[in-house]
Amino acid sequence: MDVVTQLQRQFVEYTTSLYREGYLDDQFTQLQKLQDECSPDFVAEVVSLYFEDSEKLLNNLETALRQDIVDYKQVDAHVHQFKGSSSSIGAQRVKNVCVVFRNYCDAQNLEGCMLCLQQAKTEFIVVRNKLEALFNLEQQITQAGGSIPMMA
Repeated sequence: MDVVTQLQRQFVEYTTSLYREGYLDDQFTQLQKLQDECSPDFVAEVVSLYFEDSEKLLNNLETALRQDIVDYKQVDAHVHQFKGSSSSIGAQRVKNVCVVFRNYCDAQNLEGCMLCLQQAKTEFIVVRNKLEALFNLEQQITQAGGSIPMMA
């Protein structure tokens, strides 16, 4: 088996595992369908923006929750934005944590919010690492002269 075929098989298996394990959902597939020859780095660019924005949102959440008097409407607005951006790239686990996080905001439950912030950070770091690994695999395939397999 040549290198390209081996990398393509690894790509398919890895991508499949990301869906199976709930890291990604169908929205990521929709995002991939928007990528073409005219914009070959579209998904990586969108996801890179997501990474940058998410870092800022997580820092804003941390700051907002550490105030003497927590503004839960502000916290909820940040969580809502984080949920929306996570949903738009298909980061399912992050989105799911944000749903619970918003419930704690509604209840003005600081302990629950702090717990969800830690879970959101953890899930964000995991999905970031997994997507970076996926993009690295894509890069290896194209550098070896192969094409990225389309997922069903």
